[in-house]
Amino acid sequence: QAQSAESGGGSVQAGGSLRLSCALHGYTYIRHCMAWFRQAPGKEREGVATISTGGGTHYADSVKGRFTISRDKGKNTVYLQMNSLKPEDTAMYYCAADDGDECRAFYQYDCCGQGTQVTVSS
Repeated sequence: QAQSAESGGGSVQAGGSLRLSCALHGYTYIRHCMAWFRQAPGKEREGVATISTGGGTHYADSVKGRFTISRDKGKNTVYLQMNSLKPEDTAMYYCAADDGDECRAFYQYDCCGQGTQVTVSS
């Protein structure tokens, strides 16, 4: 059964950094699109960043210039480097994958797994 394993979350002060990791298990092929989502208490889930097998990336406006998504070539692993963290980045972070042609389309992903908690204090 396919599942995701997110890690790397934690508690940091505003301005700090964290690096999230995610490995997808149970697939016999490389997923074309991988993405990060987040959900804060009382808020809807939102897309954070996407990346294709070709390395093309897309970011939500709220994280542009601060977050960087990357992936290992030939593997179903994805990372999220988060710098200059803000209290509003506090959320549970999840990874997801899809095989559509347009990786930047957050709506097409089937999310989510267990996630990893990120807490940013002011």
